[in-house]
Amino acid sequence: MPDIPFAMIAALCLAALAAGWIDAVVGGGGLLLLPVLLLGLPAGTPAAYALGTNKAVAIVGTSGAAVTYARRTRVDVRTAVRIGLAALAGSSAGAFFAAGMSTEVLKPLIMVVLLVVAAFVILRPAFGTAPAPGPAGRRRVLAAIALAGLGIGFYDGLVGPGTGTFLVLALTAVLHLDLVTASATAKIVNCCTNAGALATFAWQGTVLWQLAALMAVFNLAGGTLGARTALKKGSGFVRVVLLTVVFALVANLAYEQWAG
Repeated sequence: MPDIPFAMIAALCLAALAAGWIDAVVGGGGLLLLPVLLLGLPAGTPAAYALGTNKAVAIVGTSGAAVTYARRTRVDVRTAVRIGLAALAGSSAGAFFAAGMSTEVLKPLIMVVLLVVAAFVILRPAFGTAPAPGPAGRRRVLAAIALAGLGIGFYDGLVGPGTGTFLVLALTAVLHLDLVTASATAKIVNCCTNAGALATFAWQGTVLWQLAALMAVFNLAGGTLGARTALKKGSGFVRVVLLTVVFALVANLAYEQWAG
């Protein structure tokens, strides 16, 4: 592990705790954790180490949140895993094309989409507050595999930020899930995509395992607490956090586009 001051290690662990909570409730924990890692690692450390360490930390918190949700709410694990495997394939394809495509072109488009989504959620107070009366049909499941799996998986490999939030929105809209169940399903999908990404980073040797192990303890605590909070507070609370994360994502992308 590189030589990192104790105060910075403490800050990284607190960021991992907060990121785990945010990610478990509505996704988007990487918006906090990755920038903190990039700032916290010693100057000159390749960015790949921040990316790899981030995945090693995130998969622990995501798994903890997924288990907590699965124990306390009804989740269609079979459908979630199918979407997750499609997302794994999509993210691999996105990563393949990422080297030849400028993300600077995509960021303004993503910001517009996010603002449209925020307007939709604000203007439709009932969005995601009640589950569908019955299980999703085959067409809806296939649509979810295509959009939430292949489509958002491709985005994850190509650009990345906000993938968990996009998953929650897509699952809510396509499968007619309430926001809590959508968050639970998204965690299982995230486990699949994180596992694939972590395997790649581990093979490349760009994971700081000692630092990741320490931060993962805090991320696990945050993820478990976040899942319990979402289950206790319900979809109305998740909706507020969702809008907060969406606007934070827009601000982050805008900063990277014009001021970064």
